[in-house]
Order: sequence, then structure tokens, then C-alpha cells
Amino acid sequence: MILCLRATGVAGEGAMVWTVVRALIFGLVGLIGLPIVTTLLVLTLFHLFDPRCGTPGDSGGCEMGAVSIGVLAALPGFALGVALTFFQAWRRQRRGQDPGA
Repeated sequence: MILCLRATGVAGEGAMVWTVVRALIFGLVGLIGLPIVTTLLVLTLFHLFDPRCGTPGDSGGCEMGAVSIGVLAALPGFALGVALTFFQAWRRQRRGQDPGA
């Protein structure tokens, strides 16, 4: 966003571009990482608290529920990664450091 754009000309624009690139990288990490962590956590909790999960009579409902919750966590993971990047850039700018570093 515009938080990292400084009035220093080319250096400020380079910092802005670097911040956007970092936001995309962190967003993709969140897009991939959060669903994996969420799926594993939910699956573990399902197996701990529901004795029917994983038994021969189970039709895979616990596993499908865990995957569904994991898939739904993809976009929030991307948003968290992007928000984290812009928050870091904003803090660096407030402390007087270069946001492109």
C-alpha cells in the first residue's frame, strides 16, 4: 500500500516495490502454510476428542471435515501474510529504518 512510499524519489519507490514483493511472498507462504497447519491441528483434535474418528465404521467424515476447514483457511492465510508484511513496513518506517531492507 502507500504506507511505505517516501518522498525521496526513486529510493522510496524501490522500497515500495520491495514491500509489495515481500507481501506477495509472505501471502503465498500464508496461503500454503496456514491450511496445512490448520488441517493437521483439526485432524489431531478430532481424533483426540471423538472416539469414532479413525475406526473401521468411520466413513472418513473426520478427515473430510479437517480438509474442509483447512481449505477455508487458505484466503485468511494469504491475508495474514500480506497484513504482516505491511505492518512490518509501517513499523520500520516509523522507526526511521528503510522499509526495503
